[in-house]
Amino acid sequence: MKRKIKEIKTKPAPGMMFLKDLPIGKMFETPCGIRGVLIDCDINAKVVILSAGVEEEDKQYYLGKQTIAAETEVYK
Repeated sequence: MKRKIKEIKTKPAPGMMFLKDLPIGKMFETPCGIRGVLIDCDINAKVVILSAGVEEEDKQYYLGKQTIAAETEVYK
């Protein structure tokens, strides 16, 4: 018995958009306080994180070039 897997269509919350829908080179901010610039976006998004709302001792981990999910919600 074979079943076709339904393709899941997601949509962002009101007032938000996905990182994959943002133009390359555009700045973004997430609800948790991460601000950065989108460098490239395929399956995952390559970004440069400029500031993060985390404790001072954790900032070195978050800041700089990172790879995050392309469906991360960001403010419009």
